[in-house]
Amino acid sequence: MTEETATAPAAAEETPSEQKFAVQRFYLKDLSFETPQGAAAFNKQWQPKINQDLNAKTTKIDEDLYEVSLRITITASDGDETIYLIEVEQAGLFTIAGIEGQQLTQVLNTTCPGMLFPYGREVIDSTLVKGSFPPLMIPPINFDALFVQAMQQSQAKAEQAAAEEPSEGTTH
Repeated sequence: MTEETATAPAAAEETPSEQKFAVQRFYLKDLSFETPQGAAAFNKQWQPKINQDLNAKTTKIDEDLYEVSLRITITASDGDETIYLIEVEQAGLFTIAGIEGQQLTQVLNTTCPGMLFPYGREVIDSTLVKGSFPPLMIPPINFDALFVQAMQQSQAKAEQAAAEEPSEGTTH
Protein backbone atom coordinates (compact mmCIF):
# COMPACT_ATOMS: atom_id res chain seq x y z
CA MET A 1 0.00 0.00 0.00
CA THR A 2 2.81 2.39 0.73
CA GLU A 3 4.18 1.91 -2.78
CA GLU A 4 0.80 2.70 -4.40
CA THR A 5 0.48 5.90 -2.38
CA ALA A 6 3.96 6.99 -3.41
CA THR A 7 3.28 6.50 -7.13
CA ALA A 8 -0.16 8.15 -7.19
CA PRO A 9 1.12 11.77 -7.07
CA ALA A 10 3.61 11.08 -9.87
CA ALA A 11 0.81 9.76 -12.09
CA ALA A 12 -1.33 12.81 -11.31
CA GLU A 13 1.49 15.13 -12.40
CA GLU A 14 1.71 13.43 -15.80
CA THR A 15 -1.95 13.99 -16.70
CA PRO A 16 -2.43 16.76 -19.23
CA SER A 17 -3.59 20.06 -17.83
CA GLU A 18 -7.30 20.58 -18.06
CA GLN A 19 -8.76 23.28 -20.24
CA LYS A 20 -9.74 26.55 -18.62
CA PHE A 21 -11.58 29.53 -20.05
CA ALA A 22 -12.66 32.41 -17.82
CA VAL A 23 -13.64 36.03 -18.35
CA GLN A 24 -11.70 38.33 -16.04
CA ARG A 25 -13.42 41.56 -17.11
CA PHE A 26 -14.95 43.50 -19.99
CA TYR A 27 -14.12 47.18 -20.42
CA LEU A 28 -14.47 50.06 -22.85
CA LYS A 29 -10.96 50.71 -24.13
CA ASP A 30 -11.69 53.55 -26.56
CA LEU A 31 -14.65 55.58 -27.80
CA SER A 32 -14.70 58.23 -30.51
CA PHE A 33 -17.80 60.02 -31.80
CA GLU A 34 -17.71 62.72 -34.45
CA THR A 35 -20.37 64.78 -36.19
CA PRO A 36 -18.34 66.72 -38.77
CA GLN A 37 -21.32 68.78 -39.95
CA GLY A 38 -22.32 69.82 -36.44
CA ALA A 39 -25.84 71.28 -36.19
CA ALA A 40 -26.21 71.28 -39.99
CA ALA A 41 -26.63 67.50 -39.86
CA PHE A 42 -29.99 67.98 -38.12
CA ASN A 43 -31.34 70.49 -40.66
CA LYS A 44 -31.13 68.16 -43.67
CA GLN A 45 -33.29 65.40 -45.05
CA TRP A 46 -30.81 62.64 -45.65
CA GLN A 47 -30.80 59.03 -46.70
CA PRO A 48 -27.79 57.74 -44.81
CA LYS A 49 -25.63 54.92 -46.04
CA ILE A 50 -24.25 52.98 -43.06
CA ASN A 51 -20.80 51.42 -43.37
CA GLN A 52 -19.61 49.00 -40.68
CA ASP A 53 -16.06 47.79 -40.14
CA LEU A 54 -14.90 45.21 -37.59
CA ASN A 55 -11.42 44.41 -36.41
CA ALA A 56 -10.30 42.09 -33.60
CA LYS A 57 -6.88 42.20 -31.96
CA THR A 58 -5.34 39.86 -29.40
CA THR A 59 -2.47 40.61 -27.04
CA LYS A 60 -0.94 38.02 -24.72
CA ILE A 61 -0.60 39.76 -21.34
CA ASP A 62 0.70 36.90 -19.21
CA GLU A 63 1.16 33.14 -19.45
CA ASP A 64 -2.58 32.35 -19.51
CA LEU A 65 -4.01 35.89 -19.76
CA TYR A 66 -5.09 37.44 -23.06
CA GLU A 67 -6.55 40.82 -23.91
CA VAL A 68 -8.93 40.68 -26.85
CA SER A 69 -10.22 43.95 -28.24
CA LEU A 70 -12.96 44.37 -30.80
CA ARG A 71 -12.99 47.63 -32.76
CA ILE A 72 -16.31 48.52 -34.38
CA THR A 73 -16.37 51.52 -36.70
CA ILE A 74 -19.67 52.87 -38.01
CA THR A 75 -19.80 55.63 -40.60
CA ALA A 76 -23.08 57.20 -41.68
CA SER A 77 -22.78 59.20 -44.86
CA ASP A 78 -25.00 60.89 -47.40
CA GLY A 79 -23.19 61.05 -50.72
CA ASP A 80 -19.74 62.46 -50.02
CA GLU A 81 -20.72 64.00 -46.68
CA THR A 82 -20.14 62.18 -43.41
CA ILE A 83 -23.07 62.58 -41.05
CA TYR A 84 -21.43 60.83 -38.11
CA LEU A 85 -18.54 58.53 -37.36
CA ILE A 86 -18.40 56.38 -34.25
CA GLU A 87 -15.59 54.06 -33.27
CA VAL A 88 -15.77 51.79 -30.24
CA GLU A 89 -13.03 49.52 -28.96
CA GLN A 90 -14.56 47.06 -26.51
CA ALA A 91 -12.01 44.87 -24.77
CA GLY A 92 -11.86 41.97 -22.38
CA LEU A 93 -9.35 40.04 -20.34
CA PHE A 94 -9.61 36.27 -20.66
CA THR A 95 -7.82 33.50 -18.80
CA ILE A 96 -7.22 30.65 -21.23
CA ALA A 97 -5.21 27.58 -20.23
CA GLY A 98 -4.84 24.10 -21.69
CA ILE A 99 -6.05 25.26 -25.12
CA GLU A 100 -3.43 25.46 -27.84
CA GLY A 101 -2.83 25.74 -31.57
CA GLN A 102 -5.80 25.99 -33.91
CA GLN A 103 -8.28 25.65 -31.04
CA LEU A 104 -6.72 28.63 -29.20
CA THR A 105 -6.76 30.68 -32.40
CA GLN A 106 -10.42 29.90 -32.89
CA VAL A 107 -11.36 30.79 -29.28
CA LEU A 108 -9.47 34.11 -29.50
CA ASN A 109 -11.08 34.99 -32.86
CA THR A 110 -14.64 33.73 -32.37
CA THR A 111 -15.65 33.14 -28.75
CA CYS A 112 -14.00 36.23 -27.26
CA PRO A 113 -15.16 38.74 -29.91
CA GLY A 114 -18.62 37.15 -29.79
CA MET A 115 -18.77 37.92 -26.08
CA LEU A 116 -17.51 41.49 -26.57
CA PHE A 117 -19.80 42.38 -29.48
CA PRO A 118 -23.06 42.96 -27.52
CA TYR A 119 -21.26 45.41 -25.22
CA GLY A 120 -19.79 47.36 -28.15
CA ARG A 121 -23.16 47.37 -29.92
CA GLU A 122 -24.83 48.81 -26.81
CA VAL A 123 -22.18 51.56 -26.51
CA ILE A 124 -22.78 52.54 -30.15
CA ASP A 125 -26.55 52.65 -29.73
CA SER A 126 -26.35 54.63 -26.48
CA THR A 127 -23.81 57.12 -27.86
CA LEU A 128 -25.87 57.78 -30.99
CA VAL A 129 -29.01 58.44 -28.96
CA LYS A 130 -27.07 60.82 -26.69
CA GLY A 131 -25.76 62.53 -29.84
CA SER A 132 -29.41 63.12 -30.88
CA PHE A 133 -29.34 60.59 -33.72
CA PRO A 134 -31.76 57.71 -34.18
CA PRO A 135 -30.73 54.43 -32.54
CA LEU A 136 -28.77 52.01 -34.68
CA MET A 137 -29.51 48.37 -34.06
CA ILE A 138 -26.52 46.47 -35.43
CA PRO A 139 -27.53 42.90 -36.24
CA PRO A 140 -25.69 40.01 -34.56
CA ILE A 141 -22.51 38.78 -36.20
CA ASN A 142 -21.56 35.14 -36.68
CA PHE A 143 -17.87 35.22 -35.73
CA ASP A 144 -17.53 31.48 -36.39
CA ALA A 145 -18.58 31.98 -40.02
CA LEU A 146 -16.19 34.94 -40.38
CA PHE A 147 -13.37 32.83 -38.95
CA VAL A 148 -14.05 29.95 -41.36
CA GLN A 149 -14.20 32.42 -44.27
CA ALA A 150 -10.89 34.01 -43.23
CA MET A 151 -9.24 30.59 -42.91
CA GLN A 152 -10.49 29.59 -46.38
CA GLN A 153 -9.22 32.85 -47.89
CA SER A 154 -5.86 32.37 -46.21
CA GLN A 155 -5.63 28.80 -47.49
CA ALA A 156 -6.60 29.88 -51.02
CA LYS A 157 -3.91 32.60 -51.00
CA ALA A 158 -1.31 30.09 -49.79
CA GLU A 159 -2.31 27.64 -52.52
CA GLN A 160 -2.20 30.40 -55.15
CA ALA A 161 1.25 31.51 -53.97
CA ALA A 162 2.48 27.91 -54.09
CA ALA A 163 1.08 27.46 -57.59
CA GLU A 164 2.73 30.66 -58.85
CA GLU A 165 6.10 29.93 -57.24
CA PRO A 166 7.33 27.25 -59.72
CA SER A 167 6.30 29.28 -62.76
CA GLU A 168 8.45 32.22 -61.62
CA GLY A 169 11.55 30.06 -61.54
CA THR A 170 11.18 28.66 -65.08
CA THR A 171 12.84 30.33 -68.02
CA HIS A 172 11.79 30.10 -71.64
